Amino acid sequence: MSRWEELTGGTSGEEYAARFAALAESGKDLHGEARFCAALVPPGARILDAGCGTGRVMIRLAELGHDCTGVDLDESMLAVARKAAPDLPWFQADLAGFDPAALGIAADFDLVVAAGNIFPLLASGTEGEVARRLAAVLRPGGLLVAGFGLDRAHLPVPPSITLEEYDAHCAAAGLTLVDRFATWDADPYDGGGYAVSVHHR
Repeated sequence: MSRWEELTGGTSGEEYAARFAALAESGKDLHGEARFCAALVPPGARILDAGCGTGRVMIRLAELGHDCTGVDLDESMLAVARKAAPDLPWFQADLAGFDPAALGIAADFDLVVAAGNIFPLLASGTEGEVARRLAAVLRPGGLLVAGFGLDRAHLPVPPSITLEEYDAHCAAAGLTLVDRFATWDADPYDGGGYAVSVHHR
């Protein structure tokens, strides 16, 4: 069982969406991840949102003209995403067993984004396999972008993966670190408790 399932029981989709709706109503910018990713790829790029949740990031990327596919394990989150954007492709799958061919998905993405603490919320011991599977769906030169917390202040669960461990998983999957930032606004990484990492195949 993933740490996300242990935390939520797989039933938090509506609650999660309501929290972000309230943030939007308060004037908070909710599109930093989408802006960050869109700046890395050409118009109309194929993007996989790995751990897409309620679809906030992917829907915005689709609005910006990209060809997007969303995958998540939590059906309650996907139900919200499908309701918000029924014409976009949403798939239920465990990233640790993600097989695009079995789902009819072409494995030639320009970018894979894993936002929302995906790696710290995976099932313990599956981080390397998830990195391998996400790397495998990238075209040569494609990018894996992951943003996640590194300490208790930035996570809903105890920290479970360091940047060194994440980089090692990516290297084993054939990926090379391109850059690292402290926020989705591309502030320089200063060793703090949150990092956005960009690796290329």
